[in-house]
Amino acid sequence: MHRPRTGGTAPDGPAALPASRTEGDGSALIRVLSYNVRSLRDDREALARVIRACAPDLVLIQEAPRFFRWRKAVARLARAAELVYVTGGATATGPLILSSLRARVERTEDILLPLTPGLHRRGFATAVLRFGGARLVVASCHLSLAAAEREAQAGMLLDVLDRQTREAGVAYAVVGGDLNDRPGGRAFRRLAGGLRDAWAEAPWGGEYTSTPVDPHQRIDAVLATEGVEILGCGVPLDLDGVSHADLRAATDHLPVLAALRIPAGPGARHRGSPARG
Repeated sequence: MHRPRTGGTAPDGPAALPASRTEGDGSALIRVLSYNVRSLRDDREALARVIRACAPDLVLIQEAPRFFRWRKAVARLARAAELVYVTGGATATGPLILSSLRARVERTEDILLPLTPGLHRRGFATAVLRFGGARLVVASCHLSLAAAEREAQAGMLLDVLDRQTREAGVAYAVVGGDLNDRPGGRAFRRLAGGLRDAWAEAPWGGEYTSTPVDPHQRIDAVLATEGVEILGCGVPLDLDGVSHADLRAATDHLPVLAALRIPAGPGARHRGSPARG
């Protein structure tokens, strides 16, 4: 059986990502998966198997179905992946957020970006979520194929995160996206100047996300604000339950899986503390 090339594999990464949990101080360890699913045009069963094996608390999807009966297609994916719909899809022109039942949704906002004539319209799917005593803003994005527009959209995303964290009184944010740019590109560097590139800080698994048959470039990423502890991030090439055949069949990108610890906010209750009325 042909196996995807694993160039870019982290040589000293952890043997396994930690499992999701809520700590006694209210902080939350979560798994975040970023995945371009190419409008579900490929093997949907393989895609669902990959997502389930990653055991994510959040899935930040790009290229979700956007047209006829898109809600039904998204609902089927959520059921197959054992997750629930949070926001996005056609309302964000492709970016989508799914979560486990562990997440409490406080608010959602789908944002349409300015349309450049002749180019596909882009958008962001965003939400404010709570896990235990931890609160964070999350966003899924899919940046333009055009370099100038892509860099501008990276700046818009940073502005959106700044506004939403201030409005919600949240200290932390996490982004997953198909950036259509490599780490040395202007858009990627702009995002990494305001956020932290999880693979660069804590490489685990594989690095390259495109293409599944011949991985040779990293154009998908998970990024986080200061204060989020990055425990590991990369392509789950050798994760139990994830087969290379499924990775090739599921879509035309490889997923990025990150384990993050989100600190608890003010007033978070410790395990065993008495409940307050």
